[in-house]
Amino acid sequence: MNDLMQDGAWLPFVFAFLIGLSMLLYAVLDGYDLGVGLLSPFAPRSNRDRMIGSIGPFWDANETWLVLGVGLLLVAFPAAHGLVLGELYLPVALMLIGLIFRGVSFDFRKKVAPEKQARWDRIFFLSSLVVALSQGYMVGRFVVGFQPGWVSEVFSIFFGFLVVAGYGLMGACWLILKTEDELQRFAVKWARLGIWSMVAGAVLSSIAAPFVDTRIYDRMFAFPEATLLIAMPLVSMLLTVIMHFLLGALPMPGDRLSAMPFAISVSIFVLGFVGLVYSFHPYIVPGQLRIVEAAAAPESLKVILIGTGIVFPFLIGYTIFAYRVFRGKATDLSYD
Repeated sequence: MNDLMQDGAWLPFVFAFLIGLSMLLYAVLDGYDLGVGLLSPFAPRSNRDRMIGSIGPFWDANETWLVLGVGLLLVAFPAAHGLVLGELYLPVALMLIGLIFRGVSFDFRKKVAPEKQARWDRIFFLSSLVVALSQGYMVGRFVVGFQPGWVSEVFSIFFGFLVVAGYGLMGACWLILKTEDELQRFAVKWARLGIWSMVAGAVLSSIAAPFVDTRIYDRMFAFPEATLLIAMPLVSMLLTVIMHFLLGALPMPGDRLSAMPFAISVSIFVLGFVGLVYSFHPYIVPGQLRIVEAAAAPESLKVILIGTGIVFPFLIGYTIFAYRVFRGKATDLSYD
């Protein structure tokens, strides 16, 4: 054990965990605000300012977790960073363009003349859609280890729609938590549609999965891995059913249980993320680069870990502080 600690063999696994945690936090936190953007065209114009206001204090900071995850991948696993970005150059570029237009439209839609606001609302929706689809497609390509062929492409496209549906569900559940009256009732309807849209995306991805090497099915039929990998989808299915019946009872007097749909949707996302990570462990790039092989030198990792140990608590603390300060129901977005 002492030799293991001294030679730094544990460091690559620490950084793999931190990268995974950063990406999971990004998917959850930025996922719901992207979902709000995806739902914005379906709300009456009178409710859109309230929708945007519900994510106003959070959306920019939520993207910090993506920057942290990609930054850690670059410094801790440079070989993996080069391989991933080389394979995903086009969708990464599309995602960045979408993020830029999303940020611009977020501010411009409220500052322009009322007759021009609809244009920026459309840009806000389209940029949110581009970002969500790009991210889902990239995750799909990553899961299959960037295998060539049309089957891998189909799997990645289906995974893109799965992520869009999942973000839409989390956005609707966030609005159930943060809004009231008419908009909250709209959000309940969107969530009921979103939960089954996500199920449809998961089914389509599962149909395509056996035709590509995702390593999930290899572990599903090996003991004891089968116990964990079968249990997680079963729990997700149970949560989906609970969500369906819960949404049928919302909204309740006194706003009771309004936080439950969001908590359930986050739980489903976490279970799916853990299942994917477990399926390609110990690879940092599935089927191509192992965590230990792709890691930087232990001396470099030790220095990076010190900086990460300083930055990570600040990000966690700021996130908790922001959500505590802006808890409660959302108000219309205003720049006054």
